[in-house]
Amino acid sequence: MITQDQILPSLLHLRQLGVIGDINVISQRQSTIDSLREAFPDRDFATHAGGGPDLYKQHIARMPAGNIVMVALPDQLHYEAVMTAIEHGQHVLCVKPLVLTAKESVSIEEAARKRNLVVAVEYHKRFDDRSLMARKRYRAGMFGEFKLGTASLMEKWYYRHSNFQNWLTTENSDAFTYIGCHYVDLVHFITGLLPVSVSVYGVKDQYPNGAEGYLWTDARIIWNNGACLNVQNTLSYPEDGPGTNMQHIAMYCSSGDKGAMIRHSDQYRGIEYAYVRKPNTPGATYYTEPSADYFQFVDLGQQYPVPVGYGYRSIEFIVRQCIACEKAEDKQAFLRKLDEDGVIATPRNSRYNELVVEAGRESILNGGREVKIS
Repeated sequence: MITQDQILPSLLHLRQLGVIGDINVISQRQSTIDSLREAFPDRDFATHAGGGPDLYKQHIARMPAGNIVMVALPDQLHYEAVMTAIEHGQHVLCVKPLVLTAKESVSIEEAARKRNLVVAVEYHKRFDDRSLMARKRYRAGMFGEFKLGTASLMEKWYYRHSNFQNWLTTENSDAFTYIGCHYVDLVHFITGLLPVSVSVYGVKDQYPNGAEGYLWTDARIIWNNGACLNVQNTLSYPEDGPGTNMQHIAMYCSSGDKGAMIRHSDQYRGIEYAYVRKPNTPGATYYTEPSADYFQFVDLGQQYPVPVGYGYRSIEFIVRQCIACEKAEDKQAFLRKLDEDGVIATPRNSRYNELVVEAGRESILNGGREVKIS
């Protein structure tokens, strides 16, 4: 899904611009390749399917060093794939969350730093203009101090019928780990605060194939200034809901003698369409409120439609940082600045996400008890 909706079209456009060269897509499932070919029938990219779980390792081993590997796999498979890429001298873009434990994050950081490689976690909400606006104003003191917040991201019910039912199961991950990490990351990205404790309560539900998952989650994150963020996530947004999901964040702040707030109603698109023919995409409805913010194609009179939105900007920015690192005379200095700038999430500057995920998994498996981060 993320490859078809965001990653591959972004890369195809970057190749059209001459920023990158050949693109290879590796998948265990032929159905994934078929879907991508159907979505981009007249675009040139190489595909490889089958061959077992080590197929991607064989391709990475044949790549010249200094290229880029993009990891879009189930959460529990990220670590091995990222480390394989690093060991062969490749820069890495990985979908969020990077890994499921802080220890794995440290190993990735150390291995990448030894080889002067960029490892970036693709938290695309960082490149939403509203997030960047809030970050600039918060760090300029315009909101005072964050005290209390709520966030939610509800994905559509049809996700349950997809490959999620084969991996987003109780033993591997949960709705908060996969979805809620976006908003934990955003609170730090905006404020610079760090989480100190986590509690996640999960409600189990069955997928169509009978597998069980924590498909409804409620999380509470306490931050190092005493602030509290509540995050709710599900794979349960109604099939007939007008958007592709429902999402928002509200942060209430104070300067001591005056209140302030940051509220992003991300599910309010400001666009209403009613079709005579329903689009041929999963979860599509006759009435819809599409997002012009995340990812869309627009016709600018070029050979192919042009991608716009923060989904594309995130991929483009990370790719260009990998290229810039490869060209840098002092790669260590470049990587240190990348960490310090904090615009893209790296293993070093975003390890709080792995700490939250690790604590959250411990909490949800123990009925939602609070787990402190140290």
